[in-house]
Amino acid sequence: MSDFLVMFIQLLFQVLTMTILARVLLSWVDPTGNMRISQVLRDLTEPILAPIRSILPNIGMIDLSPLVALLLLQVIGSLLLRVL
Repeated sequence: MSDFLVMFIQLLFQVLTMTILARVLLSWVDPTGNMRISQVLRDLTEPILAPIRSILPNIGMIDLSPLVALLLLQVIGSLLLRVL
């Protein structure tokens, strides 16, 4: 059971990381977010990014919330795996 849980947590955090990276990269191609994949990625990642965005100070047009989210995902994932 523990091996399954470890693999599940690793997979979950990898998928979340890839989803955030995909959203960032796609924002360069589709900055308005009109493509269907952009909307899906926004729906998946916004619950993670919105609280971070509300805490971070506004730095003009640069959104640092994906970077902070990726760092937090790595830290939380590592901590969870150490506990298990």
